[in-house]
Amino acid sequence: MKVAEAGMQQQQSTLVTQTQGLGLYEITNQICNWVASTGIKDGLLTLMIQHTSASLTIQENADPDVQTDLVDALERLAPSDPKLYRHIAEGPDDMPAHVKSALTDVSISIPVANGKPRLGTWQGIYIIEHRRAPHTRHTALHLLGE
Repeated sequence: MKVAEAGMQQQQSTLVTQTQGLGLYEITNQICNWVASTGIKDGLLTLMIQHTSASLTIQENADPDVQTDLVDALERLAPSDPKLYRHIAEGPDDMPAHVKSALTDVSISIPVANGKPRLGTWQGIYIIEHRRAPHTRHTALHLLGE
């Protein structure tokens, strides 16, 4: 086990992503470019979306049917039916978006080696937009390493 040394560094940033409504939005390239720009070769990357009606996931990026099926499955778990919820002030898709966000991840950690996130062959990093209207989403990035 390696203990933190004086050579440890950290970098932080915010990734701003425009969504166009319900769906998955891949942010892998932006994340990889940012990690490379920090100069940190090995460490731990933490991502956290700063919203309660969107989330993050690592998912297959080879077949777009996976993303469509995930959106459909989440819709079945938390349908946009105002008769099902008390909190409807922000529209019929707001409370279901909160439920979907609670069922998925708002924060993920990814090891970094040789200046790159250690993602699998078919893995991509996505924002899951749970609202039907376009939104501006902010993802906090934090990289700790050397």
